[in-house]
Amino acid sequence: MTGKKVLIVGASKGIGRGIAMGFAKEKTNIVGIARSEDLLKEVKQEALNKGAVSFEYEVSDIINGDCKSLAQMLLDKYGLFDVIVHNVGTSLCGNNHLGSSEDWIAALRTNALASIDMNSVFLPPMIERGSGHVIHISSISAVMQRGNPLYASSKTFLNAYVTTVGRMLAPTGVVMCSVMPGAVAFEGSYWDKFIKEGHPRVQDFLRHHQAANRFGTPEEIANAVVFMASDMASFMQATNIPVDGANM
Repeated sequence: MTGKKVLIVGASKGIGRGIAMGFAKEKTNIVGIARSEDLLKEVKQEALNKGAVSFEYEVSDIINGDCKSLAQMLLDKYGLFDVIVHNVGTSLCGNNHLGSSEDWIAALRTNALASIDMNSVFLPPMIERGSGHVIHISSISAVMQRGNPLYASSKTFLNAYVTTVGRMLAPTGVVMCSVMPGAVAFEGSYWDKFIKEGHPRVQDFLRHHQAANRFGTPEEIANAVVFMASDMASFMQATNIPVDGANM
């Protein structure tokens, strides 16, 4: 993948940072987007140290901004990307299962619609070129339907989008897929503080929900993403791929 142009939306920490390092090792040209410039500067230096040909970044709030205008600016500034990774969303959206449609739409916006808005700008020139890889970071919650109902439902919608639109894109040479992480632990993650506290809920969760009996790492998610961005995944259109430690 040497020299490929890769856009990572949500590149500053956790899974996004792991994905940036995965592409850095492949000697790609990376453009990262996140809300924190300080964190992006750290990621840039680390990525260059690990082999990235270049690392540029843009500071932007994807969830609350105009994603279509941002996507157009990125195309105008950097040109057409070979790979786009949408690492956007959070389970810490609203969780009131009796909430109004506004609550559900907000969760949908965070976990799916912002990325779809960007795709509406990025995909047409990819189709015209006849190549490209668009990878969404979904969640195993979309399959297990457990936990926050708003989060699980919005990621289920995202998976349906990937499947249906990915099929339409398949004959064009553009590969769309999603990677569905299970529980991943890293500095500052949801599970991080419980692990450091030795909280009993950690072992309880692992025993009941993780057949692998451990949390995943950002690097393990990144490995799947980098593979799906490569030509080795050329026959894996419209797939939603679990990387979840055999979640149960």
